[in-house]
Amino acid sequence: MVRRTLPLLLHFLYSLALLPGMAAAAIGVVPQDMVAGILPKDTAEQYELTFWDSIKDSKHASDYEAYLQAYPNGRFAALARARIAQLNGTAPKAETPSPAKPAERPRAVEKKAAPQPSSKPETEQAKPPPSVAPSAPQAEKPSEKLPPKTIAAHEVKDCPGCPSLIALPAGSFTMGSNTSDPSEKPSHHVSISKPFAIGKYEVTVEQWDACVAASACSRITIDGNLSKTSPVRDVSWDDAQQYVQWLAKTTGKPYRLPTEAEWEYAARGGTSTRYWWGEQMRSGMANCKGCGEPWQKEAPLNVGSFPANPFGLHDMNGSVWEWVADCWHNSYKGAPADGQAWDEPECRTRVIRGGSWRDDASYMLSSTRFKYDASVRYLQNGFRVARAVE
Repeated sequence: MVRRTLPLLLHFLYSLALLPGMAAAAIGVVPQDMVAGILPKDTAEQYELTFWDSIKDSKHASDYEAYLQAYPNGRFAALARARIAQLNGTAPKAETPSPAKPAERPRAVEKKAAPQPSSKPETEQAKPPPSVAPSAPQAEKPSEKLPPKTIAAHEVKDCPGCPSLIALPAGSFTMGSNTSDPSEKPSHHVSISKPFAIGKYEVTVEQWDACVAASACSRITIDGNLSKTSPVRDVSWDDAQQYVQWLAKTTGKPYRLPTEAEWEYAARGGTSTRYWWGEQMRSGMANCKGCGEPWQKEAPLNVGSFPANPFGLHDMNGSVWEWVADCWHNSYKGAPADGQAWDEPECRTRVIRGGSWRDDASYMLSSTRFKYDASVRYLQNGFRVARAVE
């Protein structure tokens, strides 16, 4: 990689400090200490490194194009263009990448660094949640059993091709976590004052295609043979709005995205533990990297391939990140306590929840939350629908 011109002594010292990491980056490998919490949480360097780490082994040119859209002059820009050229069978253009910046050591936090920021208007696109090195699932005590279902799941379907919904009662719970990521603090009491229904599964490819066929949604093209019952992905928040508006018009029901509070209430399923099944990761409970079978690297499995939580909802942990209605805020200070969406005028940075199949167990906690630009598509992002219950 080409460095800026420096005085000889400074150049020598700089080389000693950065050469190992730069050499690793040149072959598409990000040192683990640069990914797992070494860089400060909310810095451009950390976001770029985690973005690259999430796509560096991808066989899809669109992943590298997304990186270049976010970082046209990033430290991996030359390698990204070379990968695109290789995958498309064309010759890459010569590039001079920007020099790497030295990592800084942050204050330790329990979870790995947040996977993505929102994009800055017109200058920096949103970054995707990363796929970090997997954490081996920790075995729970043999005596620990799955929690019983806390409600009798009442399933609703408003049309033959509509998503199946589970009607949930009003209730209250503690949202967030005081022992995890700073954006999940402070934990606070939320009362869901009205019952609502939420998707039993994430919206599927088949359900999305019905909206496309009605000329109400944009066509989403993803490489590979997709099952009709796999979760639709590579959709933006704006895309999801198209779908819920079409569904509302088609059925006459008030479809929308769930609020963030509704989403976490549903994901917890009446539990207060780190995961809905307990305090430790349990093999085979979530569609995530290193979390046990069934799992595949290339894509999320069909919806419903993993156990339902106590509310009868599938894939709230892993599979694809799920858009919710709320505008992003860096913490829960000032958050509404009634379960309503926390919105802002002209908000372009929205909340995603739940983690994806590419992420490890540390992202599967019921409290995990991150942000993404509302207009940007990314292949790990999908959604499920919600509506009021009459």
